Amino acid sequence: MGHGHGHHHHGHDHSHAHDHGHAHDAAPLPAAFDVSVPDEALTPEQQSRRSLLRRAGLLGAGLAAGSVVGQTAGGAAPAFAASGSSRKKNGFLWLSGDHHIHTQYSSDGKYRVVDQVRQGARHGLDWMVITDHGSATHAKIGVEKVNPDIKEARAAYEDTLVFQGLEWNIPSAEHGTVFVHPGKNEVSVLKQFETGYDGAVKGATASSAANEALAIAGLNFLSDQVKRRKVKDALMLANHPARKGIDSPHEIRAWRDATPASHRIAVGFEGAPGHQAAGLPKPNGPGGARGIYDGSPSANSFAGYPLESYRTWGGFDWMTATVGGLWDSLLAEGKPWWITANSDSHQIYADTAARGGGDFNANGRYDDPVYGGQIDLTENDFWPGYYSRTHVGAEGFHYAAVMDGIRAGRIWVDHGQLLSGLDVRVSGGSRWATLGGALHVKKGTKVTLTVDVALAGGPNWAGFVPTLARVDVIQGDVTGEVKDKDTFTAPTAKVVKSYEVNKSTGTVRLTYELGRVDRPLYVRLRGSDGKRTAVGAMGAAVDPAGPAIDVVGDADPWQDLWFYSNPVWVLPS
Repeated sequence: MGHGHGHHHHGHDHSHAHDHGHAHDAAPLPAAFDVSVPDEALTPEQQSRRSLLRRAGLLGAGLAAGSVVGQTAGGAAPAFAASGSSRKKNGFLWLSGDHHIHTQYSSDGKYRVVDQVRQGARHGLDWMVITDHGSATHAKIGVEKVNPDIKEARAAYEDTLVFQGLEWNIPSAEHGTVFVHPGKNEVSVLKQFETGYDGAVKGATASSAANEALAIAGLNFLSDQVKRRKVKDALMLANHPARKGIDSPHEIRAWRDATPASHRIAVGFEGAPGHQAAGLPKPNGPGGARGIYDGSPSANSFAGYPLESYRTWGGFDWMTATVGGLWDSLLAEGKPWWITANSDSHQIYADTAARGGGDFNANGRYDDPVYGGQIDLTENDFWPGYYSRTHVGAEGFHYAAVMDGIRAGRIWVDHGQLLSGLDVRVSGGSRWATLGGALHVKKGTKVTLTVDVALAGGPNWAGFVPTLARVDVIQGDVTGEVKDKDTFTAPTAKVVKSYEVNKSTGTVRLTYELGRVDRPLYVRLRGSDGKRTAVGAMGAAVDPAGPAIDVVGDADPWQDLWFYSNPVWVLPS
C-alpha cells in the first residue's frame, strides 16, 4: 500500500528530492531571536516579538522541550544551534505565520500591504502571504501593482518573510491560497496562472466536470513552473473549505493527488477560517457567525454534506473539527493533507480606518485608507497574528524553509495564543518522527507519543492569560485509498486519551503509549480552554468532549479557544 511518505522529514532525515541548493539563501536569525543583539537595538516590533519569545521561555541556550527548536532523541538542543545555516541538525525554528491576508488590491479590502505586515510583525508573525482576490481587475492590474508594495514591506520589515500570492477562485469550488517563492518571475507566474486558471476570470465557478478539470490544470501549471525553475516553489491551500459546501471530497482528493508526491502543490486546507470576530455578539460586535459560516446548501453544493457542516465548531471548520470526519478520512488513506489557521484579514474589528476612495476597476486598487472618525464594531476580522496562528517548523529563517515546512506538514495551529510552543515526538526502536512525518518501525515495536506543551507565557492580545484545560490524543488506522472518492468518514478514528492540564505556567509533558504497533496508524492532537464542549458528531465513544457548534450571533471567539496539530504516522513493516 503506497502511503505517499517518501518525501516527509522523519525527524533527522532532511534529504529533499527537491533540494534546490537552499543553503545559499539562508538568512541570519531575525534580530528578535538573536540574543547577541541588545534589546535597545531593536525596533518596537522586534521588541514586541522578543518579549513574546522571552515570556514563552523560548530565548537563550539549552532550551527545554516544547521550545522553538525541537530536539534529537538525545535531549535538548542548544538554542538555535548553527544559526544562519539552512540545516538545523537538532530541530526546527518554529515560525508563526498567516497565509490569507487582503489589502487595498482586493475589491473588498482597504489596508496597505505595509499596514498588514506592520501589524503581523507587531503581533508576533514571522511570515505572511498577501492574497488579494483573483479577479479580472487583479489579473490585469493588481498582481503587478502590488509587487513593489510587497518588496517595500520586505525591506522595511526584514524579520518578517512576506510572500506574494493570491486568493484563487478554484474552478468549480471555493477559494484557495496560491503563493510562490519570491524571485524575478513571481509576478509573471502568478499573472499567467490567474489569467489562465482563475474561476472568476474564466467564468468557471459553477460545479462541473469541465471546471474541476480546469482546477487540476491550474495545479499542473504551477508544478510545471517549479519543474522548469521559473519559480523555486509554489503551494496551494484551500480556504474556508466547508463554508459553502462546494468543496466536494472527490475534488479535495483530486487537488491533493494532481501533482507528484515529491513536490505536491495542493497540500492542505484551513482547519480554522478567518473572520473570527464575526461571532462577537451585538452591541459590541457584528453579531454574526464565526468565520462568516452562516450559509446553507446551494445548487453547487455537495449533496452529501449535513446542514451542520455549514457552521464552525469551536471556530474550526467542520471538516477538521469532526473526529472521524472528512479530514480523518483523508489521513486514513495514508497521504499527507495538512491544516492551517488564518485571519482572512479584510476589515478590522474596532478599527478607526475607513477605505480610501478611487476607482478600483480602473486602478486595480483603492486609495490609501483614511481616518473614519469612529470605532467600527461591525467588522469581522482581526489583524494577522492577533488571534489565529499557523506555526511551521522550518530548518532556517528563509522563504524556502517555510515552504518546505508547510509541505512537510510540520504545522500546529492555535487561537488566542492558547499555547506558547508544542513539541511532538513519536518514537520507537531508535527512531522518532515529528508532525507531518512517518515513523517506520518493525512490526511489534513498542511506540511512544511524547508531547511537550509550553503553556501561555503571558496575556494574549485580548489582555488575558489563556488557560489550556485539556489535551486530546486522536488516533486512526491507515486503511488505504478509498474506492469512493466522496468518502468523508473514517470509522476507526477516535479520541483515545484525554489529559487534564492542571497547571497554568511553564511546560507540561504528556506521554501516551501506543503499545506494540502491528498496523499502520496515525495520531494527532487537539486541546482547548475547556469552556465549550459537546459530544462529537460520531458519538461519545468516538469524541466525548469535542468542540460545540458555534451559535450564530453569540460566539465570542475569546471564550472558546482550541489548538490542533497535524498528524504523525506510524508505519510498521
